[in-house]
Amino acid sequence: MTRDLFGTDGVRGTANLHPMTAEMALRIGAAAGRYFRREAGGVHRVVIGKDTRLSGYMFENALTAGLTSTGMNVLLLGPVPTPAVGLLTPSMRADLGIMISASHNPADDNGIKFFGPDGFKLSDEAESEIEAMVLAGVAPAQAGNIGRAKRIDDGRFRYQERIKGSLPHGLSLEGMKVVIDCANGAAYRTAPEVLWELGAEVIPLGTAPNGRNINDNCGSTKPHAAAEAVVAHGADVGICLDGDADRIILIDETGSIADGDQLMALMASRWAAEDRLKDGVLVATVMSNLGLERYLGGKGLRLERTRVGDRYVVEAMRANGWNLGGEQSGHIVMTDYATTGDGLLAGLQFLAEMVQTGQPASALARRFDPVPQLLKNVRFTAGQKPLDAASVHSAIKHAEAQLVGKGRLLIRKSGTEPLIRVMAECEDDALLTQLVNTIVAEIEAAV
Repeated sequence: MTRDLFGTDGVRGTANLHPMTAEMALRIGAAAGRYFRREAGGVHRVVIGKDTRLSGYMFENALTAGLTSTGMNVLLLGPVPTPAVGLLTPSMRADLGIMISASHNPADDNGIKFFGPDGFKLSDEAESEIEAMVLAGVAPAQAGNIGRAKRIDDGRFRYQERIKGSLPHGLSLEGMKVVIDCANGAAYRTAPEVLWELGAEVIPLGTAPNGRNINDNCGSTKPHAAAEAVVAHGADVGICLDGDADRIILIDETGSIADGDQLMALMASRWAAEDRLKDGVLVATVMSNLGLERYLGGKGLRLERTRVGDRYVVEAMRANGWNLGGEQSGHIVMTDYATTGDGLLAGLQFLAEMVQTGQPASALARRFDPVPQLLKNVRFTAGQKPLDAASVHSAIKHAEAQLVGKGRLLIRKSGTEPLIRVMAECEDDALLTQLVNTIVAEIEAAV
């Protein structure tokens, strides 16, 4: 089936440009409503959360109109982290969960993510069927069967209580000073409140959203302000979330930054030592550093790689019964506690490790020495296919030959932006830079 609308994480794009228009959101809402209302009778519900983007109001209303037109009852959560939608969809016995967010993207972008009744993101097959219904159009419900919409005021509080319950009973963060950067996004109230309730002294950043400043020089993609705050305040640790709070980047007490690979290495080794890591397997994507794979192998553990996208990590975990996975970018998935990546939950697990071991963040957040990795992005426009150029093929083939036994190369299109990502790993920094720059130059020439 066709997948022109859906990328690696729902539908995403610039607000008021196709496909992220109010008209298209209405059609997507109607199609999703019809898809989950195939069986007649009964009560049908959908929960909708959003981040703090200005366009969120527009898409919330458009989706509500489309969903209620097919007989779905809509429960509006307001600004909540993405994992809260994954949690509350099954908790509220809903047929569907929707998160309106473009995650770490700039404020002008927005997106629509879908969760099934089990709280997990929809499969490619389900998204393709919904897309086909968008294109074909759906019949609205009869006038007497139109759905209702209702605001739910305590959604984030339910989520907060659930993630606090993931910590060992009685564990307190008293005496710990924590910088928390909420990226002016969905967790701007949730994260500071949770940390404070657990006893930490909280230094909040990125907690004044205005609809335009989400991810603006803050959060997991721009952690330098938080790093400076950690050092300036003498904090024990910094936690940086992205706009919808499903990612985390850690900062130790020296201001050094640790990505998702380092956090996964820590958690996998600790869980394995406690006989909690299912089958001794950590699931990560092709983007995770080769150093992580070597670290796990040295401990008798295995790294299982998937294509990029936390939903594909989760699919592999569910298919095989594995319980820990994530992405280098900071999605950490713990299916013992959540159905999707949860930055705050992962941060709490790290803080618990600090409390229980008595070790500083710097001792815990550097599990392995990463293999030098270089990632560059090349932007292209619709209709262009630079990866099909013979010169690009030749450059890639030459680089792969140079990296045999030394590292690896990964070329892929982004599933959320019009970018081609060129990533390579190699112990030889000079060779690494040369190969990546050569490929990037050839792709730019073909654009």
